[in-house]
Amino acid sequence: MSKREKFNQDPSIQISKMNVIIPFSPDVPCDSNGQRMWWAFLASSMVTFFGGLFIILLWRTLKYLWTVCCHCNAKKKTVHRITTGDGIKRVDKEDPAASEVGWMTSVKDWAGVMISAQTLTGRVLVVLVFALSIGALVIYFIDSSDPIESCQNFYKDFTLQIDMAFNVFFLLYFGLRFIAANDKLWFWLEVNSVVDFFTVPPVFVSVYLNRSWLGLRFLRALRLIQFSEILQFLNILKTSNSIKLVNLCSIFISTWLTAAGFIHLVENSGDPWENFQNSQALSYWECVYLLMVTMSTVGYGDVYAKTTLGRLFMVFFILGGLAMFASYVPEIIELIGNRKKYGGSYSAVNGRKHIVVCGHITLESVSNFLKDFLHKDRDDVNVEIVFLHNISPNLELEALFKRHFTQVEFYQGSVLNPHDLARVKIESADACLILANKYCADPDAEDASNIMRVISIKNYHPKIRIITQMLQYHNKAHLLNIPSWNWKEGDDAICLAELKLGFIAQSCLAQGLSTMLANLFSMRSFIKIEEDTWQKYYLEGVANEMYTEYLSSAFVGMSFPVICELCYVKLKLLLIAIEYKSDQRECSTLINPGNHVKMQEGTLGFFIASDAKEVKRALFYCKACHDDISDPKRIKKCGCKKSKTAAYKKIRLACCFDCSRSERDCSCMPVNVRCNMDSPRRDIPLSAVSVNDCSATLRAFEEDQQLALSPKKKQRNGGMRNSPNSSPKIMRHDPLVIPGNDQMESMDENIKKYDSTGMFHWCPSKDIEKVILTRSEAAMTVLSGHVVVCIFGDVKSALIGLRNFVMPLRASNFHYHELKHIVFVGSLEYLKREWETLHNFPKVSILPGTPLSRADLRAVNINLCDMCVILSANQNNIDDASLQDKECILASLNIKSMLFDDSIGVLQANSQGFTPPGMDRSSPENSPVHGLVRQTSVTTGANIPIITELVNDSNVQFLDQDDDDDPDTELYLTQPFACGTAFAVSVLDSLMSATYFNDNILTLIRTLVTGGATPELEGLLAEENALRGGYSTPQTLANRDRCRVAQLALYDGPFADLGDGGCYGDLFCKALKTYNMLCFGIYRLRDAHLNQQSQCTKRYVITNPPYAFELVPSDLIFCLMQFDHNAGQSRTSLSHSSHSSHSSSKKSSSVHSIPTTNRTNRVKSRDSRDKQNATRMSRVGQEKTWFTDEPEDTHLRTIQIKPVNTLSINQVIQFKSTSSLIPPIREAEDEC
Repeated sequence: MSKREKFNQDPSIQISKMNVIIPFSPDVPCDSNGQRMWWAFLASSMVTFFGGLFIILLWRTLKYLWTVCCHCNAKKKTVHRITTGDGIKRVDKEDPAASEVGWMTSVKDWAGVMISAQTLTGRVLVVLVFALSIGALVIYFIDSSDPIESCQNFYKDFTLQIDMAFNVFFLLYFGLRFIAANDKLWFWLEVNSVVDFFTVPPVFVSVYLNRSWLGLRFLRALRLIQFSEILQFLNILKTSNSIKLVNLCSIFISTWLTAAGFIHLVENSGDPWENFQNSQALSYWECVYLLMVTMSTVGYGDVYAKTTLGRLFMVFFILGGLAMFASYVPEIIELIGNRKKYGGSYSAVNGRKHIVVCGHITLESVSNFLKDFLHKDRDDVNVEIVFLHNISPNLELEALFKRHFTQVEFYQGSVLNPHDLARVKIESADACLILANKYCADPDAEDASNIMRVISIKNYHPKIRIITQMLQYHNKAHLLNIPSWNWKEGDDAICLAELKLGFIAQSCLAQGLSTMLANLFSMRSFIKIEEDTWQKYYLEGVANEMYTEYLSSAFVGMSFPVICELCYVKLKLLLIAIEYKSDQRECSTLINPGNHVKMQEGTLGFFIASDAKEVKRALFYCKACHDDISDPKRIKKCGCKKSKTAAYKKIRLACCFDCSRSERDCSCMPVNVRCNMDSPRRDIPLSAVSVNDCSATLRAFEEDQQLALSPKKKQRNGGMRNSPNSSPKIMRHDPLVIPGNDQMESMDENIKKYDSTGMFHWCPSKDIEKVILTRSEAAMTVLSGHVVVCIFGDVKSALIGLRNFVMPLRASNFHYHELKHIVFVGSLEYLKREWETLHNFPKVSILPGTPLSRADLRAVNINLCDMCVILSANQNNIDDASLQDKECILASLNIKSMLFDDSIGVLQANSQGFTPPGMDRSSPENSPVHGLVRQTSVTTGANIPIITELVNDSNVQFLDQDDDDDPDTELYLTQPFACGTAFAVSVLDSLMSATYFNDNILTLIRTLVTGGATPELEGLLAEENALRGGYSTPQTLANRDRCRVAQLALYDGPFADLGDGGCYGDLFCKALKTYNMLCFGIYRLRDAHLNQQSQCTKRYVITNPPYAFELVPSDLIFCLMQFDHNAGQSRTSLSHSSHSSHSSSKKSSSVHSIPTTNRTNRVKSRDSRDKQNATRMSRVGQEKTWFTDEPEDTHLRTIQIKPVNTLSINQVIQFKSTSSLIPPIREAEDEC
């Protein structure tokens, strides 16, 4: 039943239709005649508006007249106050006008504060008024379904009561606004004031007359215009586009709803002069529809205005509405269309970390990053990746994001904008990774951009962990200026130039090492190949990665070689380094430290394995539960819960084997251990001192550990105590303590031989003119076993930082005579710019020229070099990616096509007389590893060891003409990369994700690659940009005692019996126990699997072969070699060997042959081969002082020359004095 029928349900009342205007009920004391009284409601509003307007105008008129009439009197009063000083005070106190103005001003200020949005009270009041206005509009929408005018009982109508309460509040707020207004007239004419005039008074009239009139309450819709202001007060709208969009929408909607309300009023009421007989029943929402089709000029005609007032209003509304529709709607659509698609905010998920990746965001960089970060070999990666970039992604990159939508989100913005940092929740992010553009034309500008990103992020949230890529090494110093930058808290800068050149430098010492290391920190999936090809063995090694895991307590007290062997044999893991904590609790990464380091509780180990699950075996290993398990896959977490007391008792038994005291009185036990023997639940770190304080402890404990090994392993361990490096005389208690006086011969307080950190060889700075060689001088100086660096660059080229290449080759863990001479061939103008960072390194020469000149290459004896490195500083200046490497490719092909004369090849390779300054690479016979192998002579450039730097990965197809690599093949699958002859900086992208998951990996890579660069050294370089010389002290000389990478030849030496069909695992164990050498890979001839003679000399890398992997005599073994303290002493007996027939390829001088001491089970054929045709010649005469690290009174030298193979004719070496034949290289050749 409708409301109208409800009021007319009494049949006793008979009123004609013409007279019934409004519905009424006898219960409501309303006009029984049902006459309209709309004029009363409208009159209340009009009287209020015009009455107030009249009062304001009258007040202004009177005030003006008062001012004009009393102007003269005011001037007289002012003159009187100035002339009589006493009168001034009296008049001021007695003048009532002055007192009244002060009161009005204070009230006005109070009212202004109350309605101002600058205070909390004002903001609350403004928001409340807006909310109540919207509430009143909603009440209007509800009442619009009722008749325009009807009798209502205020005490029974709930909506009328609520509307009354709202309007009372509006009236009070109107009063505050009126008081605070400076210009009352303009305030009276404001839109909000007009809305109040026509909505507030009719409510009071409704209460008085007991009837309601819908009237002009629709004007409340005009309050929507203030919607954008309210959102700004609430700090929701911040950008100009968003404010403009909300303004346009609010004006459009408020105008639309207000006009619809007016049409609804006049159409449902009718024309007054027609006695309201021409009305039509239209709902409010039908009027809204009518206004929309009218504004859009569509005009369907199904709904239209019938009244004269309605039609007249539509005439004027079409003019304004059409203009508004035509201007506002396109602008609104444009603003919405231009709104950033990726402009939202990140919503953090509880229990899930997220990282922010910014910087150089492209399809290539993102795909490489995601491929490694989300690799399946990692543990479950419960990390969400948020990319932030100021440019929206293209279609390809957008498709990549959609493929990884469960773990990847993209937001458009800049890290330089704090608002955008807040959007991606940088304060709760686990880390922020900044990618660099490796191919930019200006590396310094790119580094500056990334440094600014770091500053912005650190300024917003100083505690955030940042991992950033840097292109130039010297720009890393600027990061140290950021106060919140702290590498101890996880902040890292991955310098691409430092690592790239470091990898290439390590390849000069062990060819192929760059490929092996690059594959180790990159996540590669295992690709199985059934055919017996070189790719099969290479890809098996590629599947290995580097991981870290804490070692089980079962390893506590064992020496590193014992643990390393146990992990390899039993757990099928390769342990290469540990994180060692000294007595001062300082952590350091030790690579293959040797017997003197005993494992502590909670030691972190660095492993090479195929996935993270395998490495867990080192953590779960338990001697009691897993000792008899042969299958490493069955080694899982056991239920043993050994107390700390049992562990301490076990250490005590090992420590106090020769001590007949009680646990409390044992001097071998540290105080902190003795005091906590009765507190097994306390987690006390086990110090290495507990097992290092007595020699009996070491012997007893290691003998006890042999029980965990198999009988075969016991037998292999038998020779361990007799190894030269395990002599009790050089037993050390801490890796930082000098072992005896082995290094004391190098200590000279008056000569600076090393830098201030003791990590690198150093010499006083030299002028570049002293190291420049002309082509004739270079040709007369017979260089051999050196490193030739072909560098392309000019005066405008960006510096590539050659210091990062030279530093690993000048590491102090090499003796001075072992340093390879470095010859740079390139533009002198470019090298002058680099020389400032190179002038403190010994054995460096420059041949001005071009790497494309064969005459220059022949002058530096490129056919006798240990490695030829091809670099370019012009690669990023070319837009065409395929042409970026043109210089390096042309130089590589040029060298490979060269032919050389072999008439004096053997003479140059073996004669001491033809060895250039500092090139004597022999070692004493008492060294565990000595007799560096000399190459066979090279007659073609294809046999010269070359490593070429590439920018574009696809250009690797042009380096080798005999391979079948597809242009779309990934770099790591190509033959040049597998052979170690090509290196691209793109492989370093994997270091970003590797560093995030484990920052120790980057520390280990730096230690291996840079030759010993430390954060302390970086701080020194940031101060002076050059190495600083330092006097030798026990502390600095102790830094020389660190491992280095070498290659071990199997064709001769104590491992020759294993080289012919032996197992790699047996070689691993023998090298580890006998010489503390840690083997981790093989450099094998490409066609070795064919079991036939091949002319191909190319080799490829096999990483971490399995135990049963079969060896061939031509294999070269990658190993981590201990520092030889005796190699720098007197060298009166030297031995040089040449290659056997198994090694037809050229090998670097870092390939080592082991002396024949302690050889067992040798084949007779090998014994006879070693004894055949040896020629010894005595050399008496005074040598030139090129070898300043040997005594001056050393005259007698013994040179042992072995034949190339059993079928070759004995080479006769003729001795000639070098003092008159070879001019000295113009550099300071003092041993530094």
